[in-house]
Parts: sequence; structure tokens; C-alpha cells
Amino acid sequence: MSSSSGTSSSSLQIQNSGSEGVDLLKAVDQRKRKRMESNRESARRSRMRKQKHLDDLTAEITQLTEGNSQILTNISATTRHYVNLEAENSILRAQMMELSQRLHSLNEILDFISSSAAASAGGGSCVFEADEFQHLGFADGFLNNPWNLTGLDQQPLMASVEMFDY
Repeated sequence: MSSSSGTSSSSLQIQNSGSEGVDLLKAVDQRKRKRMESNRESARRSRMRKQKHLDDLTAEITQLTEGNSQILTNISATTRHYVNLEAENSILRAQMMELSQRLHSLNEILDFISSSAAASAGGGSCVFEADEFQHLGFADGFLNNPWNLTGLDQQPLMASVEMFDY
């Protein structure tokens, strides 16, 4: 940038340098503004991503809470069903034991009657006569059909859950 006159060239350089300095400052300032705008936009996108992630997590929490609630309801219903079945099973066991005892008693009676009948047929005397059986509450129907318990003065089997302690 040389010129024929030294003074005019130096003032031109100062002008150019001042003009270039201002342009340079403007360019730097403009780059700062662009960078600030870019950073703001990036921060805004980051906040939006964080908010979307938070919303997704909140929706997942709601879904998992509902799933847990359904599972707990199913567990509760299954537990109630299990307790009811266990109580019913206990009742059935008690009834089975009572019926087994009755069957054993009836078999003993039948064995006794059979042995008495065999003894009377062999010339021995029968311990019980038919009148005595009827007096004891056994009807002829019972002797012919031991499962028919109508001749017995017994109450029907009744068992309940309260009979058993858990």
C-alpha cells in the first residue's frame, strides 16, 4: 500500500485500519451473536429433550403403577381362592375321616352279625335277636342295606371352617 505521498498514504492507512478495525469488531460481534443464538437454540432443544424424557418417564411410572396394581389384585384374589380351597379341603378331610370311622364301625357290626349268624347256624346261641337290634335302633332296612343310615338316630355330617385353626 504504498503511495506517492507519505502523508496521504499514512492517513489512508489509518482510515483503512480504523475501518478494518470497525469491520473486524462488527464481524467478531456478529460471530458472538450467532454463537449465542446457536447456544440458546441448543439449550432450548436440550430442555425440550429433557422435558420429553421426563414426560416419558412419568408415563412409564403410571403404566408400571397400574400394572403393579393389577398384579396385587390378582395376588389377592388368588390368595382368597387358595384360602377358600384350603378350608374346603380341611372340611373334606374331616368328613372323610368321619366317614372312614363310620365305615369301620359298620364293618365291625357286619362282622359281628356274620359271626353271630354263623354261630347260631352251627348250633350256638345268637347273642342278639332281631328284636334286640330293632330295640337298639337298627331297622331291618339297615341290616339289608348298611349304607342306608335312616334307621340311625344320628345327625348328618356338618363341618365348618371354624373347626380348624390355621
